[in-house]
Amino acid sequence: MHVMTDFNITSPFAIEPTASIDATNDKMIAAGVRMLFVTGGDGTLFGLVTASDVLGEKPVQYLHDHGGKREDIMAQDIMTPHSELQALKLLDVEKSTVGDIVETISKLQRQHVLVVESNETKSGESIRGLFSTTQIMRQTGIEITVSSRADSFADIERAIASS
Repeated sequence: MHVMTDFNITSPFAIEPTASIDATNDKMIAAGVRMLFVTGGDGTLFGLVTASDVLGEKPVQYLHDHGGKREDIMAQDIMTPHSELQALKLLDVEKSTVGDIVETISKLQRQHVLVVESNETKSGESIRGLFSTTQIMRQTGIEITVSSRADSFADIERAIASS
């Protein structure tokens, strides 16, 4: 729990689905985060968008598939939709060690993993917090390797440049 960003303590940052890719990037920089929730005006969660989504291959792929210009791309075009988000249950997290969480994040090959808890007032679950590999590495000094395979040309270029 000590390496989880707890949304009962810290408010999450969000952006509207129609925000431009540049506005999304600017908000992440201003907030000092690498992930934003994509939400509607009523707080409905549509998905999340990361710095990797904004700066990686997703915009290039979107333009290849749909045409247009980079400035036409919106957060909703490159976000990970709600239906594809993976989450850990708070009850499981409370029984886990940091090592368990690091191993889970590595297996999921994600930079961010949500934590949900049962919502007693409404049926279903609500998002309670978030694990971020950057935050865990900052707090613990544990190096986390999320993926050893290249998912894009940008990943290949980074691997070549670092060797």
